[in-house]
Amino acid sequence: MKILLAVDDSPVSLRAAGQVIALAGELKSPPEVHVLYVHPPIPVDFATRHVGKEALDAYYRDEGEDVLKAAVAQLQAAGLDVVRHLHVGHPADVVVKLADELECDYVCLGRHGRGVVADLILGSVATRVLQRSAVPVLLVG
Repeated sequence: MKILLAVDDSPVSLRAAGQVIALAGELKSPPEVHVLYVHPPIPVDFATRHVGKEALDAYYRDEGEDVLKAAVAQLQAAGLDVVRHLHVGHPADVVVKLADELECDYVCLGRHGRGVVADLILGSVATRVLQRSAVPVLLVG
């Protein structure tokens, strides 16, 4: 079984990691867990006027590793092997695409709970993943 856990720097991501651990405990063999952080793109024209591409790539990598750190540590402490993924793009699009590419059985992610009105106006990554995913989505609040 393969599970894609999409995280950000919020406490709800750690709760989502906890749900992956709980699900893993119910399985006969440990799942293959992929942990993903998607950094929203910084407009390239703006960024390259102020910093070089190498510096921008380093920024994405360093920030992404910082975000992954807590969830990965929690999963590893529970005895799960983890594959890290760092991407730049629109989070919902990347989550759905990577889950498909990896042939995941489940996607797990947190919902921030801005509220119904904010989600209607702004949309949400969780809502877009639910709408587009070909596999079951475990949404943690």
